[in-house]
Amino acid sequence: MRLALAEIRRAKLRFSLLTGAVALLVFLILFQQTLASALLGSFTGGLEHQSATVLAYSEDARRSIDASRVLPRTVAEVGAVEGVAEAGPIGEATFTVEAGGEQRDTTVFGYSLGGPGQPTTLVEGRLPAADGEAVASSIDASKGYGIGQTVTVLPGDTRVSIVGLAKDAQFNVQPTLYVSFGTYEAITRAANPAAEAVPPNVVGVEPVSGVDPETLANRITGAVDGIEALDRSTAVSSQPGVDSITQSFAIILLLAFVVVVLVTGFFFLILTVQKTQALTLLRAVGASTSYLVGTLALQVVLVTLAGIAIASVLLAFATSGSGTGLEVSVSPRLILLTGSGVLILALLASLGAMRRVVRIEPAAAAARVAGGGLA
Repeated sequence: MRLALAEIRRAKLRFSLLTGAVALLVFLILFQQTLASALLGSFTGGLEHQSATVLAYSEDARRSIDASRVLPRTVAEVGAVEGVAEAGPIGEATFTVEAGGEQRDTTVFGYSLGGPGQPTTLVEGRLPAADGEAVASSIDASKGYGIGQTVTVLPGDTRVSIVGLAKDAQFNVQPTLYVSFGTYEAITRAANPAAEAVPPNVVGVEPVSGVDPETLANRITGAVDGIEALDRSTAVSSQPGVDSITQSFAIILLLAFVVVVLVTGFFFLILTVQKTQALTLLRAVGASTSYLVGTLALQVVLVTLAGIAIASVLLAFATSGSGTGLEVSVSPRLILLTGSGVLILALLASLGAMRRVVRIEPAAAAARVAGGGLA
């Protein structure tokens, strides 16, 4: 411990530059992960944070709720499948909504009040109790979707009062409203007066206690013609565009982790090469290999932990001032997992330097004139 800290004190600039480089790289990794999580949350949150644990799509919709349409009688057919405790219609569409004096594209979910499809992340207010009421995504409260405010759905000038706010409830990265299915029907008919009926997009299902949602989804798919049922997590991950976003961010994160490994590994390898003579003398005067390797490992840990700490502070500042319109927040769990991964990779990257330390022969000190040797 004393040797490791003494060397860091003597080479403050060198170790400070490495710590800063690690901090910036870890910050990049954490920020990219946070941004990816926020983007995916705003893209699929409205579907992920509703109460139906199984969703039954039309089989030709390719697992897209926007493209899915089911017949009204399908709700009853799904509800009759063994293991289904409750089934209800869920509608979803994008409308132009006037809120806060501006018109914005807004996703509207319609569900049977008290049935599957209601928001599960209510943070303020209450759930809709009648037609004409809605829960809105909390991040959009300042845009005219706050509790007590009334928004107007165009065309048709259907007025909807906001009675509650739900966290992580956006869908398709835009403001989102949860309303009764009756309100959803009225809004849809106003936008398309020639429509003879307003079919739900999917059937929301709650299983009987003890029934696995994935098992029930497979059972519904086999029992009801023209239907593909999915458990909620599969439905969320199957939304069009999710794979592309995930893969794009995964490539960026992989590159960042590779750079962390290269920077840390090369730094300590070069440092070990530069101080080979000093390490040889230490071995000659009795310092054990395990002591020197432990000193090197401790330096790697200290530099990496300092970098992670600085990166966490930078992340907190970056997310607190975020104006992206996404629900961006710092996750302690993300910092812990990412930091652990970076620390493990940093130690693995330093194995080359440790190997050089292990291979040092104490007798070599006698062969180095510059080190006080005999030849």
